[in-house]
Amino acid sequence: MESAVSARGSEYAVLLRRVRGAGLLSRRRRYYLWKSALTAVAFAAGWTAFVVVGHSWWQLGVAAFLAAVFAQIAFLGHDAGHRQIFGTRRADYLYGVLFGNLGIGVSIGWWTSNHNRHHAHPNTEGADPDVMGVLAHSGDRAHAARGLRRLIFRHQAWLFFPMLLLEGWSLHFASARAVLRWDIPHRAWEGLLLAAHATGYLCAVFLVLSPAEAVGFILVHQGLFGLYMGCTFAPNHKGMEVLTADDSKDFLRRQVLTSRNVRGSLLIDTALGGLNYQIEHHLFPSMPRPNLRRAQPLVAEFCAERGLPYCQTGLLDSYIHALRHLHSVGRLARPLAPVGPIEPSAGAATDRVG
Repeated sequence: MESAVSARGSEYAVLLRRVRGAGLLSRRRRYYLWKSALTAVAFAAGWTAFVVVGHSWWQLGVAAFLAAVFAQIAFLGHDAGHRQIFGTRRADYLYGVLFGNLGIGVSIGWWTSNHNRHHAHPNTEGADPDVMGVLAHSGDRAHAARGLRRLIFRHQAWLFFPMLLLEGWSLHFASARAVLRWDIPHRAWEGLLLAAHATGYLCAVFLVLSPAEAVGFILVHQGLFGLYMGCTFAPNHKGMEVLTADDSKDFLRRQVLTSRNVRGSLLIDTALGGLNYQIEHHLFPSMPRPNLRRAQPLVAEFCAERGLPYCQTGLLDSYIHALRHLHSVGRLARPLAPVGPIEPSAGAATDRVG
């Protein structure tokens, strides 16, 4: 009987049996078929509008629309990277390189490798790449910072949203660097598709628009794409428990205690790509996106039975919690030492007299 299970290491197995018994790990190919088709239509419509509008500053509105479409494509690439769509390595990889590398210029090989490390060690300093970047998530890291990094940490809550405007560029740069330097599978294939995306994107923008309009379009498009992606990821783990590399928590607790859910609705689920069910996603990464909503009450009930804290909040509250955490951690970064008046040395006085 499930109630007889007392070993913490087997609790996840109990939950897994409940989830599998409810059919929530089954593929949802029909959902992904129409979701992919709608996203492809939106992508084509955006670029068609770009050509029709032509030489005009109204293109900044098209840039904003395409930023949202790029984010939706990124969500589909995310699902393919977790094998949520087809359930096989080859099919999901092919889907990922077409939507990721060619569609939006983000390497599926780099992203999968980087993101799998995050899932294996969520919010773990020294192991999770998502907490070892430009922001500090623990007081120890903030306190040990030096130079420019210390200055950023000190003001990271205020800088958070402005810095997200650079996230799109960061994704492109990391993808290109990985293809050139990392030992990822199919590097030549991925590099070719990234180059095809960049060439097509830049040629379209600079052939249709004036140089000033082209630069404005790129800045708005890539800036809003990065902002959208960052706002999607921000509620998921920021402000939740930060672990050390030697933490001994089991898989169930490691995933639940470091993740936060955002209450869903049709609008929220669509806008956040299903990642608002972050706890369920971390517990079952290969679970198809539409099943996460159905799994949520089951997982919440299971956590309540075990006395395990289950964090779920509204979207606005999630940002407030995240920013409050960044601010409290940032205050632990040592302030820059004040520079007092410089007293002339005896030698300097002697030199002036002489």
